[in-house]
Amino acid sequence: MMTVKIKGMSCQHCVASTTKALEGLAGVSGVQVDLDKGEASYEGEIDPQTVKEAIEKIGFEVVE
Repeated sequence: MMTVKIKGMSCQHCVASTTKALEGLAGVSGVQVDLDKGEASYEGEIDPQTVKEAIEKIGFEVVE
């Protein structure tokens, strides 16, 4: 399972938006977004840059 740190999420709507964005990517499954930790976990073979772009497209920042 891959995990990415996300900056800018503050509510359950943010969690839902992030979950929807990641689930919309081909090859991604098992998405879990943790608001308290500020991170998202997912399964799948996908370029991390693609994940980063999907998250940034909805207004959040990926923390390296």
